[in-house]
Amino acid sequence: MCGIAGLFLKDERLGRDLGAMLAGMLSALGDRGPDSTGFAVYSAEAAGHLKFTVGAPPDYDFDPLLKRVGELAERPLAHRAYGTHMVLSVPTDRNALIRSALTTFSDVIVVGSGRRMEIFKEVGRPDQVARRFDLTTMTGTHAIGHTRMATESAVTTNGAHPFTTGDDQCLVHNGSLSNHNAVRRDLIRQGLFFRTENDTEVAAGFISARLRAGCTLQQAMEACVDGLDGFYTFVVGTETGFGVLRDPIACKPAVVAETDRLVAFGTEYRALVDLPGIAAAKVWEPAPARVYQWNLH
Repeated sequence: MCGIAGLFLKDERLGRDLGAMLAGMLSALGDRGPDSTGFAVYSAEAAGHLKFTVGAPPDYDFDPLLKRVGELAERPLAHRAYGTHMVLSVPTDRNALIRSALTTFSDVIVVGSGRRMEIFKEVGRPDQVARRFDLTTMTGTHAIGHTRMATESAVTTNGAHPFTTGDDQCLVHNGSLSNHNAVRRDLIRQGLFFRTENDTEVAAGFISARLRAGCTLQQAMEACVDGLDGFYTFVVGTETGFGVLRDPIACKPAVVAETDRLVAFGTEYRALVDLPGIAAAKVWEPAPARVYQWNLH
């Protein structure tokens, strides 16, 4: 019953409107998932730096954290605050050191990391969460988002999508997995760590494990068809684009629209109706058990 939105821009002139377009798409899907909302935006990178998106309780004082990581980096870190989240720009050579230091702040979680990816998620309806994080002001080349109706785990910020288990990689999911506990145990034996009981975090970890083993994204997503039981639609965000996969039965709704300026994915067509040029778009339903990808390069 959750709602998924994805937007990939072929025309860089649309980049300034990426956040506003995604906000409209998520708003249209709000009644499919009223308990929490999240999104990943792929924006410009800073050479030699990695972005850490961190989250904390409302009114959290980030100053001690900024002081500590600045000491470790031996310079003040560029940062931007968005409501309960903050994006830190960390020198790549201090990545591991600062990542470890962030774990010492008990009220802070690392929501995601990557050269280009910034992730934001909170409990609340899409319009509320979009305002909280100023989504309409965000720019970039592509983004994915999710509105959640919790069916198998708690309604918390951690339980909201997207889930990320690797730099610049994240996943949103509509559906339910039946074998996620067994897969989770196997992935833990392989060294992966899970923050929640959510089956979507397991799916993200399943794909990450295969990427780390040398698979391409295409191969990792194809492995989901045999390795993950249940019904699902996945949208996977990467540094260069996103991919879509539906299970072999494909009982969850999904629609793609493509023009010469953009590619848009939505759980329902109503999420796409306000996008530029949509009236002339090629519109289709993704086939079962087939991986679709759109990439910048």
